[in-house]
Amino acid sequence: MFAYSDGRGGNLKTDENLIVSYESGEREVVFRPPPPEETEFLLTELFALYEEMKAGHQAHPLVLIGALIVDFLAIHPVADGNGRLARLITTQELLAQGYGVARYVSIEQRIFESKNTYHDRLHRSQRGWHEADHDIWPRTTYLAQVIAGAYEDFEQRVLAADEPDSNKQERVQRYILDQAPAMFRRRDIERALPEVSPATIRLVINALRDSKEILPEGAGPNARWRRP
Repeated sequence: MFAYSDGRGGNLKTDENLIVSYESGEREVVFRPPPPEETEFLLTELFALYEEMKAGHQAHPLVLIGALIVDFLAIHPVADGNGRLARLITTQELLAQGYGVARYVSIEQRIFESKNTYHDRLHRSQRGWHEADHDIWPRTTYLAQVIAGAYEDFEQRVLAADEPDSNKQERVQRYILDQAPAMFRRRDIERALPEVSPATIRLVINALRDSKEILPEGAGPNARWRRP
């Protein structure tokens, strides 16, 4: 997948890639993945065991996926892009296990929007990993919460499909005036309300501009808007 990217995309890591944090103001090693020479063996063993457990229905699919991702990120098999690969694997396995919501709601986007919780739960699940004394449940519970939220989003989109245009305009207006960041772009609203058409969003923005309830900065699709 990364074979055509810069650097060593598509190859396993050749150097140690520590997971560090600067939250305290100093460089702190949060987790030390296995060394490069062990990566290929651990990765092969991980997916072989996962496929065996999946085929044998040894645990609930979300538990297996949660455990798989905890181990994958602990191995940290590539120099860069481990998080992106983990999210891609998560989406692929959710679809393979029948969680079709991943076709319509971006699981990756929901993870990105809760990235602080994501990193906290992952860190908690990786404690004691080298001693096989870790706890997969913080990260696995987080995944279950993300999936539940995705289904709620999908349900709202289905209900909104039959909603009158006037109601959609009201929702856009409420979002802009009460929920949007102090400075926002049109695409921010489109991401927050994907079930509302861009034409409806433009209509509301223009009306609020004319009434001076929002003020523009710049022009065109990349214009930013703010409440006075």
